[in-house]
Amino acid sequence: MKRQPDYSVAVYPGTFDPLTNGHTDLVARASRMFRKVILAIAESPHKKPAFDLEQRISLAQEVLAEAGLTNIEVVGFDNLLANFVRDNGAGVLLRGLRAVSDFEYEFQLASMNRHLVKEVETVFMTPDEKHSFISSTLVKEVARLHGDVREFVHPRVAQALKAHFGEAE
Repeated sequence: MKRQPDYSVAVYPGTFDPLTNGHTDLVARASRMFRKVILAIAESPHKKPAFDLEQRISLAQEVLAEAGLTNIEVVGFDNLLANFVRDNGAGVLLRGLRAVSDFEYEFQLASMNRHLVKEVETVFMTPDEKHSFISSTLVKEVARLHGDVREFVHPRVAQALKAHFGEAE
């Protein structure tokens, strides 16, 4: 018997390498809309993440717990997102759109996911304007070049980035 999706449960997938203030803001806002939000952290070895899956899970758990978000579950996954969503009984796939340039790719993903799991809806959320330019890739590049990323990530994440990339010469 096929399990019906629960539309009060949303999966917010990503690599989150690292989790930024934009991600945290989106999760906090989604937590008010859904009974449960699953922050699904993709292993994504092909992206060569700075932090391994366990580190990314741990950082996200620390940051979101400190934010007082109690209806958030942080889990890692390494399988097809459509299967992960179905296996977790979620009815909503949550995606962030920073700019118009994100839309075409996100629309393709949403269409593919709709084809794979017809009963799941994709919901797009836009960031607070102060976070609209932040991306994990840019944050890592600034950190790699020993720039100050404290405005873009939680202090614990900034500390982890500094430890990963080393101190400025």
